[in-house]
Amino acid sequence: MARHPRLALRILALVSCLCLADPMWSQWVPSHKGHPLPSSPHDIALMAWGPSPSDLDTLREMREAGLNISGFCHVADLAAVEAAGLTCLIDDPRINGYDWSNMPAPDVIRQRVAQVKRELNGHMAAALGFFLTDEPSMPHMPALGSVSAILREAMPDRLTYVNLFPFQVPREALGTDYDSYVRALVKTVGQSFLSYDNYALVNGELRDQFYTNLEIVRRLGLELHTPFWNCIQSNAHYSYDVPTDASMHLEAYASLAYGSRGIQYFTYFTPGHGNFRLAPLDVMGYRTPTWDMVRRVNGEIALLAPTLAKLRSTGVYHYPRIPPEGQSLAKSSLVERIDATEHSLVTQPAAARLLVGEFVDDANRPYLMIVNKDLERSFYLHVYLKDKQRKLVLISQYTGKEEEFSGERQWIQPGGGFLFRVE
Repeated sequence: MARHPRLALRILALVSCLCLADPMWSQWVPSHKGHPLPSSPHDIALMAWGPSPSDLDTLREMREAGLNISGFCHVADLAAVEAAGLTCLIDDPRINGYDWSNMPAPDVIRQRVAQVKRELNGHMAAALGFFLTDEPSMPHMPALGSVSAILREAMPDRLTYVNLFPFQVPREALGTDYDSYVRALVKTVGQSFLSYDNYALVNGELRDQFYTNLEIVRRLGLELHTPFWNCIQSNAHYSYDVPTDASMHLEAYASLAYGSRGIQYFTYFTPGHGNFRLAPLDVMGYRTPTWDMVRRVNGEIALLAPTLAKLRSTGVYHYPRIPPEGQSLAKSSLVERIDATEHSLVTQPAAARLLVGEFVDDANRPYLMIVNKDLERSFYLHVYLKDKQRKLVLISQYTGKEEEFSGERQWIQPGGGFLFRVE
């Protein structure tokens, strides 16, 4: 080496450059080939709302999109659902084909449930549970509770599924006030999770009603010690907008920031009537741009799921404008303020709109999720914690690993979310 000092110096310089290379460069190449494996539905449910297909190729495509629940299936579909690596909720008239105001005798229902159980024939892994009904009124809750109790008696480890109305539905249609209606799903029906929908993507914005329903269901879920699933909009219909990458991210990340344990997509298949359009698969079965949006969101959620599944929501805050029933960021126990700016070359910068979810894990260690509520603009975030001795550690939505929150990582996309461990 001493005989060639110039060569030695060049080698040393090359090694130094390689060792000191900006780790950001590693982010330019995918960290893994293919798609992240879907999370377990028992951690974070990722569900196609609607009838499940029977075709194995279509089911595998659903798994490729990051779903772990294919929707409402028939018993005969279970083998294909299982082969695709998915689960489903069984839709069977022997379980749900009732006039909920005029029920048969309990022994008749027990016989039908026993028959369905025999027909599952070794495919219990795919049978996550049973679909009972969508958007019932309060007078139907006792009958739904009777069927649910019989199902739990026969198959205690399977779920029952009832999806609730949004909070804006008039009291006369619900048959009670909304709080009592939500509580009845747990107290009367005995469902182990809350499920509801509230579509609010109109005129390029996600309306406040979306957040207000999250506030209500989160509050009642904590009171009842019951997790919740949110059903979000993944098609255009009626007067609702066409989904965008930003709107899909915002609806999913806002739900997660409120502590949701399930994201349901209404719908995966485009219904062949009315003005329904641009669900992930169109009426001919071809992928639309929405399919890629769903896959991207689900891929991120799958990588965050191992962390999210162990967290408990402790607070949710908005800045600067607060939706009805919401809380101001000034009430946060962790965050003093967040500075959010656009690129310096933008001539008319806009004020950011942010959502902050706070959590703790089983060891009472704090976590944060910050969501950009703007569907058009990206922002550079600088987060100031109340405890100056603490710092944020980013849990990457692209790798699931912890990273330093600095530099280009501080840019949050429209509708995007960041999950942090507070160290």
